[in-house]
Amino acid sequence: MNDFVFQSPTRFVFGRGYADKAGEEVAALGAKRVLLVCGGGSVVRTGLLARVAASLEGAGVAHVELPGVRPNPEVGLVRRGIELARAEKVDLILAVGGGSVIDCSKAIAFGVPYQGDVWDFFAHKASVGVCLPIACVLTIPAAGSEASASCVISNDALSLKRGVNGDAFRPRVAILDPEVTFTLPQYQTAAGAVDIICHICERFFSAAGPVPVTDNIACGIIRAVVDAANAVTAKPDDYDARATIMWSGTLAHNDLCGCGRAPAAEKRAGGWESHGLEHEISAHRPEIAHGAGLAVILPAWMRYVWRADRERFLAFAQGVFDVEPVDESDEATEDAITFAIDELQRFFVGLGMPRTLSDLGLAPDEVDEWLETLRQNKGERFGELRPLTMDDARTIYLSAF
Repeated sequence: MNDFVFQSPTRFVFGRGYADKAGEEVAALGAKRVLLVCGGGSVVRTGLLARVAASLEGAGVAHVELPGVRPNPEVGLVRRGIELARAEKVDLILAVGGGSVIDCSKAIAFGVPYQGDVWDFFAHKASVGVCLPIACVLTIPAAGSEASASCVISNDALSLKRGVNGDAFRPRVAILDPEVTFTLPQYQTAAGAVDIICHICERFFSAAGPVPVTDNIACGIIRAVVDAANAVTAKPDDYDARATIMWSGTLAHNDLCGCGRAPAAEKRAGGWESHGLEHEISAHRPEIAHGAGLAVILPAWMRYVWRADRERFLAFAQGVFDVEPVDESDEATEDAITFAIDELQRFFVGLGMPRTLSDLGLAPDEVDEWLETLRQNKGERFGELRPLTMDDARTIYLSAF
């Protein structure tokens, strides 16, 4: 087990009807006037936005709204949010939505006190120091942004999708009400489950070797997500299954599943290869759900690299799917590992996720564009378990069609 520093300073308020506690929780942080950031579609149709607004009013907290956040949030709306927050002199950013809304809110929060352009942070020209406090009401379990030190924003003009990490913009409070997810479409639920599992796998497949406590936590959460996702597919209002997915999404990306797996105490565990590969796809094609892209890319990456650390992949096969080699031969090892990878992909497809990039309407002639921006974001080599070159990345992309 490597050295690590773990902190999760967010206050989590979890339970039935807890979306109505938003005003109470925000007021407890000392907020008087907040910028409420949302997508504007389902939160309006389901009445959640009205509930949160009434909760704020009841707690004596004024608010101004910024709707219109899209999946794979774009820097243009972030810039407008920064201008609005400054003009309205808000003292907290309240996100009501999923990871895209929360990430947009984070970028607004650290962009307000900064005198330059907010994209400077994503271009690695500036580091996040101070930012406005952030709170959130989570509606889509997936990205884990309600607890993470991550923020990912797209820049359509540059065809780039980049992330920033920092504890300064972890939300102060996250309200998790599983009942608000009852109305999620199956596709969003499935894409969320994939993203949750991938966040865990990115850390699990680091080069640290066995870390029994963390590894068992990681595999246990994946197993729970598999069971719960199958349950809500059959019964969308299964509260316990929805609650399991929601809490799993938080634990998958608050760094708990990486404790002891990073090369240094202050680093994040894992090489984040699958995320790096997928981000180029949804940067060029923002209409593609991140989780849907990962459903194809994660198994493709696994099939390409598993020989770099057979023991790690055997640990995954046993810990998640109870699969072990029938003997100690190389053939039996390969059979066990490839069965586990196939089983993971069967689970994704069974939820309604794509099997290939072609299923997403993509074509092999788009790969060169992805590689161009991948090189800008990652350099000539990236990753940890098996560092990938651009030729490796090309092979993985093409294998996924």
